[in-house]
This record gives sequence, C-alpha cells and structure tokens, in this order.
Amino acid sequence: MQLPPISSLPLTLTDQLGRRVVVPFPPQRIVSLVPSQTELLFDLGLSERVVGVTKFCIHPADARQSAVVIGGTKNFDFEKIATLQPDLILGNKEENYQEGIEQLAASYPVWISDIATLPDALVMIRQVGLLTGTAVRANVLAIEIENSFATLSAAQPPLPTAYFIWRKPYMVAAADTFINDMLHRAGFENVFADQQRYPEITPAQLAAAQPQQVLLSSEPYPFREKHLKEFRELCPTATVRLVDGELFSWYGSRLRHSAAYFRQLAASC
Repeated sequence: MQLPPISSLPLTLTDQLGRRVVVPFPPQRIVSLVPSQTELLFDLGLSERVVGVTKFCIHPADARQSAVVIGGTKNFDFEKIATLQPDLILGNKEENYQEGIEQLAASYPVWISDIATLPDALVMIRQVGLLTGTAVRANVLAIEIENSFATLSAAQPPLPTAYFIWRKPYMVAAADTFINDMLHRAGFENVFADQQRYPEITPAQLAAAQPQQVLLSSEPYPFREKHLKEFRELCPTATVRLVDGELFSWYGSRLRHSAAYFRQLAASC
C-alpha cells in the first residue's frame, strides 16, 4: 500500500496556552506574527517556508523582502494572509491580540507561545522545532542558550534597577514579564517587581523606588542619547544608560547573544 505524501500527515501538539493544534507535517507555508519567532524560523533553516511576516520582523534583514508583510503584530491584514494559504501560523499571547488570533484560528492552524521566563522560551524553541521538522537543530540551539545562561555569574548583591520601555507616559517592565526574568539573570533587582506587567509610573514613584541603575531600552520606545539627561535629572543618584532591548526581550534565537551582553553590562556597573 502506498503511503500518502509526508506533507499530508497531521501532527498534533499543544501550544503554550494549552490549545490543541493540528498541523500538516511538515508545514510548507508558515506565517509568523512575532518578530523573535520569525528570526528563529530563519535560524532553523526555514527561510523558504516562511511566506508571511509582520512589518516589525527586522531580523534577519531580508525577512520582509523574502516574505509578504501581513501588517503589524496587532493589526493583521486578513486578506493578505488568506492569499498566502498558510498551513501554520505562529503567534504569541502578549504580542498579538486575542480577537485577531481567534479569527485566524477559525481557518488555519495557529500555535501560540506564552513566555515569561527563560525556560518558557526554551520550550518554545523546541516546540517550534517539532512543529517544523527541525527538532534536532532546535534542540542544539536551546542547549547552546541554556549553557550560556548557566555560566552567567550575576552581580551580588543584585543592583536595584528600573527598566523603561516607554516615555510619555513613563512605563517600566515589572513582574510577570520576560524582561523581569532577564533582569534577574543579568544581576539586576527590579525595583518595580511589586507591580504587574508594564505599569505607568510617575517621577515621584521613580524617586521613591531609589534605583541604582536606570536602563532605557532601545525598544519598543527608541530611547537615545538625547534622553539620558532627562532621566539623570529625574534620578540624579542613579547610573542611567541605554541598553539593547532585543537582548532583554526577544525570546527566540537572539537569546544566544544575551548572556554575553549581560556580562558586559555587569562589568561596566
């Protein structure tokens, strides 16, 4: 008896929201709604199978040329996605919006990540490998990342730190975020860890928190040198500096570079 083509064989996996997802294996037409997961797909050697990405998928540099741009992470162009006929869509609970994901899931296999810690990210990397038939390569990548963090020696005691993601209004990364986990691993104590997610804060709250370090992220707000004076006036006893937001918040293959970057930061404290 002749077996059907391998591309028609279904694979069933549970995503990080506990949803059961059935995917033709291996998927041949993948749409990624998450920049860090787009980069992961390319690093897993899947560039020819990635047919759709968001306008924020800036890594690798040619991702938006080799694939169709289907809008942003929170405003999908459903007609463009339909023309691509995806057999797998990768999304994320935080970066995408529930209504849009539900609309897509009614027509396509949609696998959603939910990442608040490094272990969550490593699970995602391995699961994407399983989904796409690149499990061996994904596992090697996950082990590389895991080992790099295992040898990371955090500062003792941790430095009280405020990590800013936005300006006007001021917003920081607080508890229950991937950034918070990265701060801890990098040797920083988040002075806003008693709050949740990404709260707005006032200059008075910042002063009361008494951070020794104020980190201004390169994303989502593009903090630049011109903003340093503003925060030094707000917090004159703290060291204020710009940091690479991608290495604190991207949870795909870019994590290969995060531990080394954190070592550099610690050395300059």
